[in-house]
Amino acid sequence: MFVHKDLAAGRWGELSLNAQLGNVGSEVSRLLNRMKNGNSIAAQQTFERALELIDLTVFFAERYPVLKEICRLRECFIQAYMEKNNQELEYINTYLYYFAYAERNKIK
Repeated sequence: MFVHKDLAAGRWGELSLNAQLGNVGSEVSRLLNRMKNGNSIAAQQTFERALELIDLTVFFAERYPVLKEICRLRECFIQAYMEKNNQELEYINTYLYYFAYAERNKIK
């Protein structure tokens, strides 16, 4: 069962890697804001959406030589969230920001 049903149906695979990871970054940014505001239910839902997008990226990543890095991102993201390590989540957010920046400016 997917939250992002249209993306899971194949639309996610049509996006560039920069666009995919930039969108994951948007969810991570939302997650940080919700955690800071103490909204644990919304934070959990946002975590699940971000994780789903990472999983979709892994699924469609067969064309990318960075599959190992995406899987490591997934591992670090889960660990940081479970440990409520906001500093690590901020690092992940910063890492993902550059993908959104590259996509916005069409940098390869």
